[in-house]
Amino acid sequence: MTSTPVLGLPVPDLTDDALAAVTAEIAETAAEYDQSGAVPVRGLAAAHRAGLLTATVGKRYGGAEAGPRDTARILTALGEGDPSVALIAANTLMAHTAQAVNAHWPAALYDDLLERSIAGPAPVNAIRAEPELGAPARGGLPKTTARRSASGWVLDGHKSYATGGAALAYHLVWAVADEPGGNPDAPRVGHAIVPGDRPGITWHDTWDHLGLRASNTHDVRYEAVQLPAGSFVEIPRGPDGVYRDPAATAGPSSFGHPALYIGVARAARQAFADFARSRVPTALGRPIATTERIQSVAGEIDLQIAQAETLLHGALLRVEAGDETVVPQLSVIKVAIGRAAVTAVQTAIAALGNPALSRRNRLERHLRDVLCVRVHPPQEDAALVAAGKRVLLAPSAG
Repeated sequence: MTSTPVLGLPVPDLTDDALAAVTAEIAETAAEYDQSGAVPVRGLAAAHRAGLLTATVGKRYGGAEAGPRDTARILTALGEGDPSVALIAANTLMAHTAQAVNAHWPAALYDDLLERSIAGPAPVNAIRAEPELGAPARGGLPKTTARRSASGWVLDGHKSYATGGAALAYHLVWAVADEPGGNPDAPRVGHAIVPGDRPGITWHDTWDHLGLRASNTHDVRYEAVQLPAGSFVEIPRGPDGVYRDPAATAGPSSFGHPALYIGVARAARQAFADFARSRVPTALGRPIATTERIQSVAGEIDLQIAQAETLLHGALLRVEAGDETVVPQLSVIKVAIGRAAVTAVQTAIAALGNPALSRRNRLERHLRDVLCVRVHPPQEDAALVAAGKRVLLAPSAG
């Protein structure tokens, strides 16, 4: 833990008007970065200036320590502007939240992160997936190793889907500990805290995706990366001694991911409305927005967004109120939020037909981006199976 709060972090303004202004600024460059695939530096800079990349820094470190609902509002606003910016921000905010709840970073490294965060955007990401293993939430242990050395640790491994790419200030690398006296059958598992500019880190530009194209979710290799003592933070095993990946079930802090796709759905709603107001077919002689059919479609889009927002904030309010009965349902609620966001965008696309699928229409980009909600853990099938087992295998009340 740092000994004194770090002064100078940008102070976030979380009023609706302030968030809307950031949304508008980021949206100006979203299409450009989607086309180029470059790191969305101007969008990240706008989010940084507004204090949104550090809004969850703990109060003891000089931050605002925004809670889950405000974090969700931030990410919805960023997602409405540019979901690639929002995804990089989501991972960063989750890292600061984890440190605020349970200080686990070496003091010197977290002080360095905060100093970088004063100077400009300093993204952080938990880098976990591997080419052979796949998604960690599906089970298994990483091949990436943190080996004990005389001075600390040596990190070696190959990771996939490392969102943020070379823009990352810090990597939280999922690895197993290779150490004297360790149990080879049940090694310690955790995250190595790695400054992004350490020698031995090599990026491979593998990201050529349908959506979130500017998120720079590339592959990365770690070859003999030297780390100081204290850089490896263990993830505790369960009471039964079995390691279970924390991403296998949703918690309040993971609701930032579906929140950003609500932002995509909002952007699609606006794009649909703009098109409907400007489209005047010759046979009709007036904007299609004046027809009941298009008005009904707009209502359906709004319904889906309202449903997603109500599920998101309703679940978080129940958690805040101490209602523990909602906790086992968070994973399926997360699934329902994603379904509603996707449905909202697909409804707009279906109503407009070919024009909506043109690269000149921003709805095409929103469709590609919103579909990415399905990849975040726990994925839909895993969440539904877990919920089904809970329902069917619970003791009968009768």
